[in-house]
Amino acid sequence: MDKISTIRSRTVVMPASNIDTDQIIPARFLTTTTRDGLGQQLFADWRYAPDGTAQADFILNQPSAAGCQVLVAGRNFGCGSSREHAPWALLDYGIRAVISTEIADIFRSNSLKNGLLPIVVDESTSRWLLENPGTEVQIDLASTTVQLATGLSVTFPIDPFARYCLLNGIDEMGFLLQQQERIAGYEARHQDN
Repeated sequence: MDKISTIRSRTVVMPASNIDTDQIIPARFLTTTTRDGLGQQLFADWRYAPDGTAQADFILNQPSAAGCQVLVAGRNFGCGSSREHAPWALLDYGIRAVISTEIADIFRSNSLKNGLLPIVVDESTSRWLLENPGTEVQIDLASTTVQLATGLSVTFPIDPFARYCLLNGIDEMGFLLQQQERIAGYEARHQDN
């Protein structure tokens, strides 16, 4: 997992509410256990026509979306079924953070465990971001702030353990592996019990 400290990027905007995990990565692509290549299937039913050609009017197919690492979405992003493939697909595409006024709990949890930063902001900030697609933002995970192009800086909530893991580029297993010396010491002290 890559460390996250600061993300500076233009935004790509998908203003729809209730974008669910089956729209993010359709179920037919869930047969893989690897993350590689899932970015090509991200929003597949919206990005591609039935014959596989790119839909020119879909935002991720437009030149303005190239290189954007921050997705700004409408309310209730990532709702629906639990599938780790959804954050995998976003990450494989190049998205490092998702900003919305509401992010579904299971999607948020899966994102944090896989290195995708889910950011919940207030209505006013969200409205400004939705109305200004392609604007540059700077996300600072250490200070838990998003700085807008206007100079306004807003804070966002994040679980302290998840923040620690993202800042250090480790998942939960990586955190436990960092504790091996302490675990071995505990086991040695309690060996006779």
